Amino acid sequence: MRYRTLGRSGFKVSEVGFGGWGIGRKMWKGAEDRESLRALHQAVDEGINFFDTALVYGNGHSESLIGRLLGESGQRVYVATKVPPQNKSWPASGSVAEAFPARHIVDCAEASLRNLGTECIDLLQLHVWDPSWVEDLRWYQALCKLRREGKIRFFGISVNDHQPGSAQEVVEEGLVDTVQVIFNIFDQSPLEKLFPACRQHQVGVIARVPFDEGALTGGLTPETHFSRRDWRRRYFKDDRKQQVYDRVQKLIGELGISAPSLPETALRFCLHPPAVSTVIAGMRSVRHVQANAAASQLQPLPERILRVLQRHCWDKNFYH
Repeated sequence: MRYRTLGRSGFKVSEVGFGGWGIGRKMWKGAEDRESLRALHQAVDEGINFFDTALVYGNGHSESLIGRLLGESGQRVYVATKVPPQNKSWPASGSVAEAFPARHIVDCAEASLRNLGTECIDLLQLHVWDPSWVEDLRWYQALCKLRREGKIRFFGISVNDHQPGSAQEVVEEGLVDTVQVIFNIFDQSPLEKLFPACRQHQVGVIARVPFDEGALTGGLTPETHFSRRDWRRRYFKDDRKQQVYDRVQKLIGELGISAPSLPETALRFCLHPPAVSTVIAGMRSVRHVQANAAASQLQPLPERILRVLQRHCWDKNFYH
């Protein structure tokens, strides 16, 4: 496992991080606590030391499982979690007073501390972001207060789906330590402006959704079935599976690889920009952990492969 610096925090974090949404169980089928705990411990054994979760992932269930890891492992790992918007608006909407009033931020941080069983959170993030909130810094003041009290070490934001430009100003103003943003082969938009700004201002970048919710795993076909419990039933509704399948077939054809090799390529693509501190991939099993961690051990993608991948940007938003 290779390590990179998470912006101005100075944390040396694993290039591949553990995405904790799936182990929350609420919106994903197939996650069982026993296997999730095995996966968490396997991640530590593989050298993964960055774990990203959120209070809303299973109403604290994901945090609680990671809390068990903290108690059982004995290894130094970094935990990032997120405060949900009080108005439950996804993506972000409303004023700061409606989405992230100070009392709400504090209450959520306290709940996360209890779930994790720790006295201090390494990184606390706002789970959604609206650029207009730069004009009302009450959210910032609340996070600064939590840091002064020793309850959090650093704080950042998680950018709305496919909207990297919304974080440009808050990064340039130096108000956050990290930015979490969608970045993958299909959505390469952060490369243009956000990543250069993050490098200039020493803001750590947490790249999320490296597999585009499964589209870039190579295993999705028009016949793939998602249960009612699995939220991806909506993400891949109508003819979207066919759209993905057609694009992936073209992609692997140009690369000259087999479909099972695509996830490795997808992760390596996310790691090629120097601005990226870590890439968080969902891991609900030991098998997922081993496969994802292996990507960090490989050499960077050559320029000729990157040129092929650059041609496969896709302006879409399946979250709507």
